[in-house]
Amino acid sequence: MTQTIESSKEGLILSTVKQALTAVIKDTATQPGMIHPLSEVTIDRLRNCLMLISEREKELAAQTGRSMDQRPHFTDERKPAADVVIPISSIGRPNKN
Repeated sequence: MTQTIESSKEGLILSTVKQALTAVIKDTATQPGMIHPLSEVTIDRLRNCLMLISEREKELAAQTGRSMDQRPHFTDERKPAADVVIPISSIGRPNKN
């Protein structure tokens, strides 16, 4: 049985810290041209932290055999239908009769 990143203690810590950092970034976002309340050094440190978290999440995903390209889905979302092949010979003009 493979363990997901979120089910491990380290994965939970990474996810929680990432959510906290992104919330700080969103809460302190300013309009273009305005002075940002955080210093450039602090902004660079936030970026570095998020990059390190992302790298570790990729490592954990590789260890557990999990793909990192998963996307959230709605519970009522339909799965894409299988490809349907229609032979060209079956396509024709309707009869005028």
